[in-house]
Amino acid sequence: MSRDSIGFTFMVSAALCVACSILVSGAAVGLRSKQELNKENERKKNILSAAGLVKPGDGADVRKIYDERVKGIIVDLNTGEVVTDDKALFPNPQEYDQKAAADNPKMSMKLDSAQDLAGIKRRENYSWVYLINDENGKLSQYVLPIRGKGLWSTLWGFLALETDLSTVAGLTFYEHGETPGLGGEVDNPKWKAQWIGKEAYANDFQPDLEVIKGTVNPESPNAIHEVDGLSGATITSRGVSHLLEFWLGDLGFKPYLERVREKEEK
Repeated sequence: MSRDSIGFTFMVSAALCVACSILVSGAAVGLRSKQELNKENERKKNILSAAGLVKPGDGADVRKIYDERVKGIIVDLNTGEVVTDDKALFPNPQEYDQKAAADNPKMSMKLDSAQDLAGIKRRENYSWVYLINDENGKLSQYVLPIRGKGLWSTLWGFLALETDLSTVAGLTFYEHGETPGLGGEVDNPKWKAQWIGKEAYANDFQPDLEVIKGTVNPESPNAIHEVDGLSGATITSRGVSHLLEFWLGDLGFKPYLERVREKEEK
């Protein structure tokens, strides 16, 4: 076949396509374990970040700190019961994929418009809760996975509560597609620092935590439940308020937190 023929051109193109496909597929398969490990390390890093145990660029040994200070448990969101050791539900608890469960009709519930404050459409039946211990091995925080709709995307994050189950120890969003400089400021360390010390619940243990429009008046009696709005990002700010109300409420972690409170009061 002549090198100048159309057939030869197509043959060379096809051979290159096949070779490139094999290389890309091989790389994807060969690096999959490393990708999964990096993904797992990133998850651990974000949990520790919400708890204030690591900070960006501090070079901390994330895996070591996580193994020493964090214990993950699985909670039934409908009842608040801890089900990590239920072998019928979770033969291998560490393999429970909460994101996948949220998309599985058999492992989640569809939310109607009145229920769906966070704009997530479906809520998984079981969720991870991360128990944080201090350096002496004493329980010091609860870290709760949260998510909800912003302006352009779903915001994925973690909320850390002190052991009084109301005082916020930290809030972090690790995955979103909001506008940089506007809604994207949800991961600005200065904004996230405002959350520390705020109260998530009112005295009747109803969720009471929101991003307001404008700046918090420190003289306001409700200032302990409020955080400054994100400038130019009203819808994202409202989304953060709504997702917190959802995950702190009856369809979120409130049943579990109530069980913890009742147990502590006995």
